[in-house]
Amino acid sequence: MRLFVSEGAPGSLPVLAAARRAQGRAELLISTVGPEECVVPFLTQPKIPVLQLDSGNYLFSSSAICRYFFLLSGWEQDDLTNQWLEWEVTELQPALSAALYCLVVQGKKGEDVLGPVRRALTHIDHSLSHRSCPFLAGETESLADIVLWGALYPLLQDPAYLPEELGALHSWFQTLSSQEPCQRAAETVLKQQGVLALRPYLQKQPQPSSLQGRAVSNEPEEEELATLSEEEITMAVTAWEKGLGSLPPLRPQQNPVLPVPGERNVLITSALPYVNNVPHLGNIIGCVLSADVFARYSRLRQWNTLYLCGTDEYGTATETKAMEEGLTPQEICDKYHAIHADIYRWFNISFDIFGRTTTPQQTKITQDIFQRLFARGFVLQDTMEQLRCEHCARFLADRFVEGVCPFCGYEEARGDQCDKCGKLINAIELKKPQCKVCRSCPVVKSSQHLFLDLPKLEGRLEEWLEKTLPGSDWTPNAWFIIRSWLRDGLRPRCITRDLRWGTPVPLEGFEEKVFYVWFDATIGYLSITANYTDQWERWWKNPEQVSLYQFMAKDNVPFHGLVFPCSALGAEDNYTLVKHLIATEYLNYEDGKFSKSRGVGVFGDMAQDTGIPADIWRFYLLYIRPEGQDSAFSWTDMLHKNNSELLNNLGNFINRAGMFVSKFFGGYVPEMVLTSDDQRLLAHVTLELQHYHQLLEKVRIRDALRSILTISRHGNQYIQVNEPWKRIKGSEADRQRAGTVTGLAVNIAALLSVMLQPYMPTVSATIQAQLQLPPPACSILPTSFLCTLPAGHQIGTVSPLFQKLENDQIESLRQRFGGGQAKVSSKPAVAETMTTAGPQQIQVLMEEVTKQGNIVRELKAQKADKNQVAAEVAKLLDLKKQLALAEGKPLETPKGKKKK
Repeated sequence: MRLFVSEGAPGSLPVLAAARRAQGRAELLISTVGPEECVVPFLTQPKIPVLQLDSGNYLFSSSAICRYFFLLSGWEQDDLTNQWLEWEVTELQPALSAALYCLVVQGKKGEDVLGPVRRALTHIDHSLSHRSCPFLAGETESLADIVLWGALYPLLQDPAYLPEELGALHSWFQTLSSQEPCQRAAETVLKQQGVLALRPYLQKQPQPSSLQGRAVSNEPEEEELATLSEEEITMAVTAWEKGLGSLPPLRPQQNPVLPVPGERNVLITSALPYVNNVPHLGNIIGCVLSADVFARYSRLRQWNTLYLCGTDEYGTATETKAMEEGLTPQEICDKYHAIHADIYRWFNISFDIFGRTTTPQQTKITQDIFQRLFARGFVLQDTMEQLRCEHCARFLADRFVEGVCPFCGYEEARGDQCDKCGKLINAIELKKPQCKVCRSCPVVKSSQHLFLDLPKLEGRLEEWLEKTLPGSDWTPNAWFIIRSWLRDGLRPRCITRDLRWGTPVPLEGFEEKVFYVWFDATIGYLSITANYTDQWERWWKNPEQVSLYQFMAKDNVPFHGLVFPCSALGAEDNYTLVKHLIATEYLNYEDGKFSKSRGVGVFGDMAQDTGIPADIWRFYLLYIRPEGQDSAFSWTDMLHKNNSELLNNLGNFINRAGMFVSKFFGGYVPEMVLTSDDQRLLAHVTLELQHYHQLLEKVRIRDALRSILTISRHGNQYIQVNEPWKRIKGSEADRQRAGTVTGLAVNIAALLSVMLQPYMPTVSATIQAQLQLPPPACSILPTSFLCTLPAGHQIGTVSPLFQKLENDQIESLRQRFGGGQAKVSSKPAVAETMTTAGPQQIQVLMEEVTKQGNIVRELKAQKADKNQVAAEVAKLLDLKKQLALAEGKPLETPKGKKKK
């Protein structure tokens, strides 16, 4: 290997500091070259640092080079480090560039320099302080520490720019700076000149925009237009001129959709939402909406695509919900399956199948996999200690128990998992356990159960992972979670439960038990497909021809990346296993968290009642999709994104382009005579389109959305510079120029309508109808920018696409949904003379009345907003009404009002 660095090039600092990781692992030659030397033969501009690998390939990103050195040393990637690296690129570097430019090139000092970067420095300090660890990712130095140290060193080596109040940052920086590799790197790059050594390099960089006061966020920076080669421009013009004729023929529609040999067969699943409640926005973006974007994109690429989902209906939570609502488990499943289906239909989720797990096919396939595992010795029988409620005379399944988490002390942890720290729990490990039905303290007793022998399957799993992961697209958090399970060593996991509502266990002596939902829930994908087509095995027993993408939030990763693969590998029946495991982080709500059980946040059925179209919700959720770290839904930010990105950027451009055709050219696309500047724009749009493809093929959904907005910004700038509304009134040459600009702009709008289809399908269809885009162009997304609306094409009536969101409208919604999810009534409102409920339901309602009463008292004590208090009081009165009806009592007349 050969590492090329340069004096005065700041990117050389972290790579030199990290290079020691490669010592003894590989032969490394370090060469110091001039900053203008072109080391990489296929780049037109100089780029330093560069690592030339023995294979002849090149790495020319500082963080990529550092990562390579760390991987050579046996370092294992972790999610927190990846989050820091993403933050360094998107947040720290833009702010740091502004600070260094002010200091070195403009000669400014003090707050002019510190201002742009102060928020970023404070963010690092707070993170170090909060974690109480000496380094960014834990107790030992990580890749993130070296990359951030290298970025910050030129500025912070001057004590004037290392604020004393940021004690944790100060300690971290001094610790790293005192290490010999870091000292040598600084000497090589800065040559005892300090930050002034960077002047020649910084003087050649464009002046950064001022970032003072900019919040630490996920907002992208405006990018400079890329440097184009003549070859890129020529290829773009050639593709443009071929137009619609270069599109491939449309795929014939199949019903059912089945794999086709020799084609790219894409099977997409989104995690099966649990049927016991209404999905919130975090559930929607975490699985079904993200998967829908990729499914729509796959169809635009003409890949043979099947997208399936369904409700997960067996298990304890269903029994609990049925008890709460006075219904049978089947009635609960029927009710909430319909609610889920309606919500996803409103959000325009394009399932090929939306099924459910309470079917004969689920029983048949689950029992077959179990029997194959049992016959091959991968199932153990053992006695397990369980909690039993003597008052209810039953063993308590996990979700019938609450108590104090043994790991973090959270007081409302469930018997299977803690909502706060996310750790899996055995119910008997809970401190101060309580039966959720009667609130008595259960006792520990023994029960015979079946266990999946994961230790015996661990070798098969690791062999499969070694073959699968190279060339696949597992998100970093998914791989990190599976690695942590394997590092800790797999243990046998119980696969049966003492329940009535579930898939029966086909084994003598276990007739009264059912399979634990985490064992058979992922088998639901197979049974749902089997209910769609009797040829389901062509998808699920065909790993050679099918590429499986699975979408979920990170808490579902162990079941999809470990439990089901182990079950399938042990069954030895050639099952299709996940190739691309796509896991999001969590979406929070404003300053808190969504909670199904507590009803906090905006839920799917509520979104429909806001008056905001489904496509706006889709856009905003995808814009803030938690890809690398947790993100938060914010009403204020939603208003800003709608009004700035949709209304002023995307909508403004598409509307102007269409209106110019209608107003100036009678509704017909004018002749286009391309200048060299127009040809360069074609190439820039093609590059951004190809970037969009690259991102979506890697399932980087949020980042690909930025490409759409970037193209529309290019389009707005193109119109603004060329001013067709003025040129149309000028000379013949001016009118021709106005025609070219208008024709090119409306073709960009046509391209955007197709790129937008995975994200905002209704808006996409509206644009295509307004432009009367030919059908082939609506259904296929090419890899180059084509002329799909040639001269003479007649467009339709153009109208605005988006409406402005007003501050008072959003504030009203914030107040309306501040209290969370409205209680879903289990019976029609007219049923006020219902008969007395059972003692278990009455007990549940009494607990809810007490809890809601405490909420009202706390709000009144805090002198909270009257509207918020009124909303909570209304909930309390409704609960009291339900309790009175459940107890068979007459309803009380509200105080201060007389009966009529």
